[in-house]
Amino acid sequence: MSDNSFGHLFRFTTWGESHGPALGVVVDGVPPDLPISAEMIQRDLDRRKPGQSRYTTQRREADEVKILSGVFEDERTDGLRTTGTPISLLIENTDQRSKDYSEIRDKFRPGHADYTYFQKYGIRDYRGGGRSSARETAARVAAGAVAKLVIPNVTIRASLVQIGPHKIDYANFDWDQVDQNPFFCADPRAAETWATYLDGIRKAGSSAGAIVEVVAEGVPAGWGAPIYGKLSADIASAFMSINAVKGVEIGEGMHAAELTGEENADQMRSDRPLPKFLSNKAGGILGGISNGDPIVARFAVKPTSSILTPRQTVTTENEDSDIITKGRHDPCVGIRAVPIGEAMMACVLADHMLRHRGQTGREGGIGFGRNDL
Repeated sequence: MSDNSFGHLFRFTTWGESHGPALGVVVDGVPPDLPISAEMIQRDLDRRKPGQSRYTTQRREADEVKILSGVFEDERTDGLRTTGTPISLLIENTDQRSKDYSEIRDKFRPGHADYTYFQKYGIRDYRGGGRSSARETAARVAAGAVAKLVIPNVTIRASLVQIGPHKIDYANFDWDQVDQNPFFCADPRAAETWATYLDGIRKAGSSAGAIVEVVAEGVPAGWGAPIYGKLSADIASAFMSINAVKGVEIGEGMHAAELTGEENADQMRSDRPLPKFLSNKAGGILGGISNGDPIVARFAVKPTSSILTPRQTVTTENEDSDIITKGRHDPCVGIRAVPIGEAMMACVLADHMLRHRGQTGREGGIGFGRNDL
């Protein structure tokens, strides 16, 4: 049981460690003859890579992707095309500082996976956490870039909507603002508040949590399956598999518990070519199956566990000790989780599109008297 793979028909397996020579991903199930290039994948990786502002880790990694397999180009093709075979992607590590972790090699970092990895495997990579490091997510972002090729009619966007106690104002929400500030935030005023807040957090040697909202538009009705193949369950699983994520909600999520039945149920009216929902409390999913509305999901990222404040811990010999985690760490790891959330949403939707097409022969719902949707 490897547990390093995700998905069914669109499936990827990541490999590599934070301080190893490289990390990467093998993506399987990609249909043949799709246009692909390293540049397409690099665009997403550049949004996730570290060292882009003072609000993220200052580790300097180019995160340059190399395509090793699963593509072909000759005089009959217009650039690289997928072949339908496994696509292997490589990302080299070039700025490791393993010595930063030498002082804690025999201590468990509170909030990290050190203790649980040690209990499960009897061995752990203390250099940045090995596989438990957020460095692993670079491979997921690369897989997500490939997934987007499978669902070209779906638009996936994400925004940071909260850092610490500070939330955005949805009245200021503008997708065009997401790439105009270092927080991937659709509310420019909130971004200004966060800058001041995180400067204080960073100077104090502490960290803050965050909430990321991911929206997928263009998903037709019909993707997903009842009970054990729910689209909502797979989205939740995808987000919960991201390092440091502690909670997921879809649509109204936890807030739905505060609503009445009249407030929560999305009413419907006739429209053409399909009916329309008058609200989207469900977040685009009913009974585990997409209803054609935008899919809206959020996930909460805990504060970065590596902080400069002295903390109590124990050693690998079960002796009391204190620890200060040195090195280069994100004061808010949720910032770089924005493109990761987009990538995982893309992987889930690509998988469900292929599963839906495989079962029904269609890429969408049946419509009303129509079979060509």
